[in-house]
Amino acid sequence: MKSTLAVLVLLATAGLAPAAQAAGNIDCELHYTLSGWSAFYKTAEGTGTITCDNGSSIPVKITAKGGGLTVGRTTITDGRGKFTGAYSTNDLLGTYAAAEVHASASRASDAQAMTKGDVSLALAGTGRGWSLGVGFGKFVIERR
Repeated sequence: MKSTLAVLVLLATAGLAPAAQAAGNIDCELHYTLSGWSAFYKTAEGTGTITCDNGSSIPVKITAKGGGLTVGRTTITDGRGKFTGAYSTNDLLGTYAAAEVHASASRASDAQAMTKGDVSLALAGTGRGWSLGVGFGKFVIERR
């Protein structure tokens, strides 16, 4: 009798627990500044903040390295990025494969899309500088 009562209480308590829900994609954006140079080899560093629709926010450090037929020096001061395909904020951190074509004089602008597994990141930004070329490389996002 006691064991039957204990089982019934356990089942009733389990019925009151909230049902687990499958996690869905989260919508996240990156706001950043990035400054760098290129002369066949391209390097840039910056900082930013990732904010998501689930209320989380992560301050990040950004580095970009690569190469190609590229030359210039730019500073992006109003960069914005949009992530797709992420299920958690940890999915957003790491190394993305990047390819870009760029040309600017005086007022710089940059737009590129990159991927890391199932997660994609589309970037767009404006700033100052000059550049010309075709490049490839990696774009790394780490916690600050």
